[in-house]
Amino acid sequence: MNLLILAGFIFMYALIAKRIEVMTISGPIIFLAFGIIMGPNGIGILKVSEDRELIKTLAELTLALVLFTDASMAKVNVIKQNLIIPKRLLLFGLPMIMLLGFGFGYILFGELSTIEIAILAVSLAPTDAALGKAVITNTNVPERIREGLNVESGLNDGICVPFLLLCFSFLEGKGEFTYGLFAKQIIIGAGVGLAVTFLGHSVISLSEQKNSISHSWKSIVIIVLAFSMFSLAQILGGSGFIACFAGGILYSIIGQNKKEEFINAAEGFGDSLAIATWVVFGASFVIPAFNALTPAVVLYALLSLTVVRMLPVYLVLLGTDIDTRGKIFIGWFGPRGLATIVFVVMAAEKHLNNGPFISLVAICTIVFSIVGHGFSANPLANWLAKKEKK
Repeated sequence: MNLLILAGFIFMYALIAKRIEVMTISGPIIFLAFGIIMGPNGIGILKVSEDRELIKTLAELTLALVLFTDASMAKVNVIKQNLIIPKRLLLFGLPMIMLLGFGFGYILFGELSTIEIAILAVSLAPTDAALGKAVITNTNVPERIREGLNVESGLNDGICVPFLLLCFSFLEGKGEFTYGLFAKQIIIGAGVGLAVTFLGHSVISLSEQKNSISHSWKSIVIIVLAFSMFSLAQILGGSGFIACFAGGILYSIIGQNKKEEFINAAEGFGDSLAIATWVVFGASFVIPAFNALTPAVVLYALLSLTVVRMLPVYLVLLGTDIDTRGKIFIGWFGPRGLATIVFVVMAAEKHLNNGPFISLVAICTIVFSIVGHGFSANPLANWLAKKEKK
């Protein structure tokens, strides 16, 4: 029954997706609402349990594929010309976001230990490439801002992983800061992504020359390629997310002539995974979490999406040619979603004393993000476009 309901919903949504993409309401809002209505806390037709491993797997696969396909369609020349935006956001903005998130957590959540507050701050630091797609693909937004946000969302979740692992090591009494931990995650992740993409593209090109690959299998090889580099990087101790983004960037260069032919169908599969993820998330977690909300949780979630993100972004972009409107736009569009889900489930596996509370704060922030960023994506993109034209 679950599969029938999901398949039917995805089919119906696909028929009207183009119209919804230009509306104020976004797809993820619809997916979340559908999950809530059809789930155990709504009508009860969709029978899903609070299976954290299921939602983690769905989130990881969705994010891996979205990172690869989005990076594959990136305009490398635009990124090169405007590298200062993601460079400042990642090198200076991201640490500031984690520190500010920690500071507000320390003030608001006295019941949490220092390490638990740090885990919460790190889990809520990365932005979501899937939820940010509405802005990244909107041609009303200037290219340099779109590509800057694309690069940031493609790399920040992978960069956050070593910080999260560092927090876990402190929990286990082995905590010590080592640059090797960060280097391993980033270098192995990027190396695997580049190697698998290069080898995969070479084999695909050879298969095309020999006319041995059918049209229907072209999108499948891209999906398998993305999942393979993600899994291999994780097995070797690197970041699978960085692997997928680095691999996608390389594919955007070496597969330039035929990338759309290979990527389009893979994007559709990624969109289907995203729908399933948000429907399951809505059905399983949202209502139980919102029944347990406190004013402090709501305040922290709102601060996480505004001050914690927007102030560091504004500060690190000072001195660039991005005007105030652009800085505010970049700061606001830092949606939280799939990476946060993965990180919180990783934390739950450590059996923290306040693990359920950390999950509660994360779920609240994600829902606020889906609604806030979903409703504002197209209107603010149009507003920015009008300002740019003046």
